[in-house]
Amino acid sequence: MDLGAIFITALVVGFSGAAMPGPLMTVTIGEVVRRGFIAGPLLIVGHALLEVLLVLLLLWGAAEILLAEQVQIIIALAGGAFLIYLGWTMYRNARRGRVYLQLAPEAEGIADKQVAERYKMHPVLAGILVSLSNPYWSIWWATIGLAYITTAMARGTTGLLAFMSGHLLADFIWYGFISGAVAGGRRFLNQQFYRGVVAVCGIFLVVLGSYFVYSGLA
Repeated sequence: MDLGAIFITALVVGFSGAAMPGPLMTVTIGEVVRRGFIAGPLLIVGHALLEVLLVLLLLWGAAEILLAEQVQIIIALAGGAFLIYLGWTMYRNARRGRVYLQLAPEAEGIADKQVAERYKMHPVLAGILVSLSNPYWSIWWATIGLAYITTAMARGTTGLLAFMSGHLLADFIWYGFISGAVAGGRRFLNQQFYRGVVAVCGIFLVVLGSYFVYSGLA
């Protein structure tokens, strides 16, 4: 497979994964509604940093460790618990009116202060933790990702760079589109609708986290 084919196929496969609903998509929507467009790209920066690190680990022989049953159980339990906590926090704050949407410029100072008091996690860090909390993310990289890396490395370092460029570009394009669509609709949102979105996202994360925990215990 030449460099162009590696890049294009990695881009297409990346889109297929990025477009699937999951915790990163849910958190991205919630964060963009709350922080604005920039939150989406920042979340993907964290996601990308984690993927680059994981690729390096895979190259150093960590694939066998990631596929070990006990490791997958730990990832499922810890990841599920984190998603449940994150989802419950989002739902609780929405129900109690502790989340705010900046609807007017003059309200930005108050809203920013209130947000800062209740949300301490930077979007880049959130992107890392949300990605890491999804056990299927590590499974994908230890199987499909590892196979792609093996193919790309046949072309040396440039092959690996072509693969990673295509894969990461897919994430940035897709989530940039989602962020733009959500941010562009902010002017049509009110506080009640916004809190409803956050609450629904929170419930989704709790359900997904519970499934991960169940999978780890089963």
